[in-house]
Amino acid sequence: MSARPEPADQEPADQPAVVVAGDALVDLTPARTAGGAAAFQARPGGSCLNVAAGLGRLRVPTALLARISDDHFGDLLRAHLAASGTRLTHVLPAPDPTTLAAVQLREDGSAAYSFHANGTADRGLLPEHLVALPDGGALPAGTALHLRSLGLLLEPLASTLDGLIRREAGRRLVSLDPNVRPGLVTDRAAYLRRFAEWVALADVVKASDEDVAWLHPGESYEAVAERWLASGAGLVLITFGSQGAWAIGRDARVHVPAPAVRVVDTVGAGDAFTAGVLAHLHHTGRLSREGVDHLAAGELARLLSYAVDIAADTCTRAGAQPPYRYDSEPTPV
Repeated sequence: MSARPEPADQEPADQPAVVVAGDALVDLTPARTAGGAAAFQARPGGSCLNVAAGLGRLRVPTALLARISDDHFGDLLRAHLAASGTRLTHVLPAPDPTTLAAVQLREDGSAAYSFHANGTADRGLLPEHLVALPDGGALPAGTALHLRSLGLLLEPLASTLDGLIRREAGRRLVSLDPNVRPGLVTDRAAYLRRFAEWVALADVVKASDEDVAWLHPGESYEAVAERWLASGAGLVLITFGSQGAWAIGRDARVHVPAPAVRVVDTVGAGDAFTAGVLAHLHHTGRLSREGVDHLAAGELARLLSYAVDIAADTCTRAGAQPPYRYDSEPTPV
């Protein structure tokens, strides 16, 4: 697996296989000046941008649906997406500033965030902005939709994405990841209601063990996952950081360990896992509701192994820098 771009002749097909809708921001990660003073380094970030870039690097035709600022940080985000092979066809320019997330790294390499998002570009996505997209905002048949993180929290983005998922559910595979940011939740009850409604509309639901503990304190992840499955999802995945990941479908449940790597930081690891899941489904011809229903244990294990390897590789580099494609990809079934 390589962190270098693929050759230009590996461009994806015209129609995106996945549209990722939501946030696009800049992570300010801890650094040091030449003189040793504390500083921050600006790195592309945001859960949805990370997933879209990760998919592009895994050779999945992908577009990010987001407002991106015309400021210097926005230029950084567009360049990062283009270098990753992600389409800019669904990126909307905006005069508003870029959302910033100040990153604090813990001793184990895990990250905590504080957000600066008032009046920012990605947060300001409105329903009327969607009509400026190709085909008036209508997604191509067969294109999957992924939503995540700040899209559940920050208005008016949250309500815009709420309308989008309600419009598209049942027409295509919908993937959902809460990536909970408790510090941004101002009304826990309202957040939980909206998330429950989105779970019922989604086909694939991914969450970390920390997400599950915050969403449903005192409940086992197995019980929560089974309830999400019963509400309508075809596949539920739970990640456990260095302890690997677990998945449950209609016919099987599987746990796989994570490979041992030298961790630089875990920024973007969960997003890389999600990109790995969607990329595996795409490469194996299962990026549809029918494709995720009734996965056998062996198929689930291969999907999880691919995704945890992508996430682990990301942890070996600073910031959200998922790997470019493996030398060998999953084969269609």
